[in-house]
Amino acid sequence: MTKKLGLLTLGLAAALAAGCAAPAAPAAPAAPAAPAGQATAAPAGGVTELTIWWAEWDPANYLQELANDYEKARGIKVNVVQEPWGTYYNKVTAEWAAKGTGYDMVVGDSQWLGQAATQGHYLDLTDFMKEKGLDKTVTPATLLYYGTYNGKYWAFPTEGDALGWAYRKDLFEDPAEKEAFKAKYGYDLDVPKDLLQLRDIAEFFTRPEKNLYGIAVYTQKDYDAITMGAQNFIFNFGADWKNDKFEVEGVLNTEDAAKALELYRELYTKFMPPGLSNAFFQEMNDAFISGQVAMITNYFAFFPALVNPQTNPNYYDKVGFFATPPGPGGAQYASLGGQGISVNAYISPERQQAAKDFIEWFASKPVQEKWAALGGYTCNIEVLNSDTFKQATPYNPAFAETMNFVKDFWNIPEFGDLLVVSQRELSKYIVEGQGTAKAALDNIAREHTEILKKAGYLK
Repeated sequence: MTKKLGLLTLGLAAALAAGCAAPAAPAAPAAPAAPAGQATAAPAGGVTELTIWWAEWDPANYLQELANDYEKARGIKVNVVQEPWGTYYNKVTAEWAAKGTGYDMVVGDSQWLGQAATQGHYLDLTDFMKEKGLDKTVTPATLLYYGTYNGKYWAFPTEGDALGWAYRKDLFEDPAEKEAFKAKYGYDLDVPKDLLQLRDIAEFFTRPEKNLYGIAVYTQKDYDAITMGAQNFIFNFGADWKNDKFEVEGVLNTEDAAKALELYRELYTKFMPPGLSNAFFQEMNDAFISGQVAMITNYFAFFPALVNPQTNPNYYDKVGFFATPPGPGGAQYASLGGQGISVNAYISPERQQAAKDFIEWFASKPVQEKWAALGGYTCNIEVLNSDTFKQATPYNPAFAETMNFVKDFWNIPEFGDLLVVSQRELSKYIVEGQGTAKAALDNIAREHTEILKKAGYLK
């Protein structure tokens, strides 16, 4: 998901309103001061107002707060127009089809990059970002997946997100539990050092007679949930969706990838609470808040609810967080979430320059510090590594760590067709128990290859 379009449905706004808003953050730093007279000077190119499109959720509200600072500093009003997640992609693609100028900038999903770049909807920002040094301010992984397509930059990384893990500290730190775990597995109970230890911990805490289970992972067949959950394991067992030549056969359907899927299915069938055969972000949090599970995976964007006493009254002060552990061979990645901000290729050169000026301002360290303090998930290297950021919330340290090794699904224009295949085949094996892990991977590899051949990526 890159908070992937279609995946966050209209229920997201309700979920956030119910308690997913971030805990109180430290006082936000003041907006960067404008040079003397700049706020009253006529804006360059005569542009006095800009429009940004984004989905309807709290980060868009935070961006509007920053935009208000920009108006005070530069004299240009910036409006952040929000659209419900369920219709956001349709609104943007309709504007693309019309070559419209309804927006100047759009905060879009990383998987749109291929379509937007190849069809000419986004402005090429490569020279701009390099000349201003913006490409050096964010983590390489976020620049690659939020901003880059075919070696060029089409977006500036804006809202970071990725899959992480939450756990019950009261269980993990209980002396009796630690003693029993050490006796059974021969090593100390702690945050798992790899996915095999994650499996052991899930097994250890699975006690159906007490309505306690070890883990909860994504299983939902809709849009991309099970793909995002399972690809963490595929990546970290050393496989990938493709190589740099777009070859899938022998890259995805490997024995190691099959072991990864077998482990994922084992977690689902043996160590998860019943009734989670179509589970996504809300079901993860619900299982944790109800006390049913010792660990869950979820996007960091949904972790604030777990440390909020109003939404998690029993465990808000007993929850810890960790980054996705590496696989048995040491590979470590986490499924990407989040978006980058792009410029509309169809607006006038003057408006394009004004949009780039805003992005340059937004990318500055003081603004990124305020972005993070408001609740935005910054991709700025210095801010992520600062003690202020890491101490702001219990999940920020794991988030900062994760932003260095995020990895995405396909982002070419055909990603939707590719996703349909992975969702279907992964669900059939993991949830429905049909066939084998290797057969599921073989089916995906074969169909993905056919799609890529038809699209001209492969002969």
